[in-house]
Order: sequence, then structure tokens, then C-alpha cells
Amino acid sequence: MLPKISIITPTLNRADYLEQTILSVLNQNYPNLEYFVIDGGSSDGTLEILQRYSNQLCYLSEKDKGQSDALNKGLRLVSGEIVAYLNADDEYEPNALLRIGQFFTRYPEAHWVSGKCKIINNIGQEILKPVTLYKNFLLTTKSRTLLLIVNYISQPATFWRREVIDRVGYFDLNLSAVMDYDYWLRISNVFPLYVVQDYLARFRMHSTSKTVISALNEWDEELNLMRRYTKSKILLFLHRFHRCLITRGYQVVNRADGFRNQSE
Repeated sequence: MLPKISIITPTLNRADYLEQTILSVLNQNYPNLEYFVIDGGSSDGTLEILQRYSNQLCYLSEKDKGQSDALNKGLRLVSGEIVAYLNADDEYEPNALLRIGQFFTRYPEAHWVSGKCKIINNIGQEILKPVTLYKNFLLTTKSRTLLLIVNYISQPATFWRREVIDRVGYFDLNLSAVMDYDYWLRISNVFPLYVVQDYLARFRMHSTSKTVISALNEWDEELNLMRRYTKSKILLFLHRFHRCLITRGYQVVNRADGFRNQSE
């Protein structure tokens, strides 16, 4: 029997993409699915969308302390053996949950797993293919040392057993941008990473996404986070150097073809 998978979608005023995200979960037709949407008190039509699918998912709508708080609320509600979260502007690839359910059944010793993830723009076109290939290559290393230099784990394509929460805890409420990176580093302290060589999700970059509009703030938060995990001047330098390249890349992307369609 396939394990129960619990998916959490934290959201706040993302009505423009939320329905696509919800359908990408529900259309998986996974036979043992639990789906929670945790809304931070949206005022843009989000509730109408959630009510439309209320017979297929559970939702909570109330003010919270940010994305980490919303995720922690969801983690305390889930009952599935396998847990993941999908942000309200991202999507799963078809049959992603079936692939994950089969993987955890086949490898009972695995506590967390990550797969490949495409990058798409606001209208769903794949962009930044070289970046995707680069992350795919780094993912194959499964190296924790390399993870201290670059976050090569794609959040939408990552799943873990619920028992990991007992060992690692919940998301850090003090982090607003890199809570997932912190969580991967904490899990990697305890459990080895497993990798599936399949595309499981699509990460959406658009002009109002956190990745684009908060790249510099995210950089500062990430650098402070790294100092929790390593005192190595070499690793910290390599991390700063790599993050500088990534930040510059996002600034270029914000003016590139992938975003031109947003004004069309």
C-alpha cells in the first residue's frame, strides 16, 4: 500500500496562481493524499478559491507570523507518513506524488528525498534551463559540504518522513526567506539525502515572487544563516562568492525574456 502523503501550501494573497497550484496537487490522483492550504488572511479572492475546492482539501485562514509560522501550523495538522510543502505559485509535475510514494515504499531506510525541478515564468513557460541543469548536476553529489556553499536542493521537489519532525523540529520563525535552506541543513545533520532522477515540480519565477523582489534581503539572511553552520573562512567565502553570482543572475533575469510576457 502506498504511504499517505501530506502536502501543505502556505499562501497570502496569491489568488493569481493558487488555483493552478491546487489543481497540480489534486490532479495527481494519488490514492492516499492529505492536502492542507494555510492562508495568512488573504484579501484577494483566495477564500473563494479555497471554498470551491473545500470538498477535496482542508484549509485554515487566519493571520499568522509569516511563511514559517504557516508551515509550522500545517506540520502540526498533518497525519501523513510523508510530508512536503508547495508554495502557492509553484506546481507539481504529473505523477510526482506517485513517484515519491513508490520511492519511500521501496527504500524504507530513506528519511528525505529530493528530485529535479524546472523553473517557469508567470505563464508556465520553462526558463533558465542552464540553471536547472546546473542544480541537477550538483544534486547528484548529495554532498553536505557542497550544500554549505550552495543550496542545490529544490524546495518544491523535496519530501520527508513525518518522523523527521521529531528529530529536527519545525521551521525557524526568525527566518522569512531561507527557512527551507536552514531545514535542509538541519536534516542533513541527521539523515543522508536521497535523490530521484525525475522532474517532480515546477518553481515559478515572476515579477512579484519573493525570490525576485527580495533577492538582496535573502542574501543577507542566508549569510547570517551560514555562520550558524560553519566557521570555515573558505566555505564562507565560497558561499558569498556563489551567492553574489546568483543574486546578479536574478537581477538580469528580472529584465530578461522570461518576464516580458507579464506586461503583454
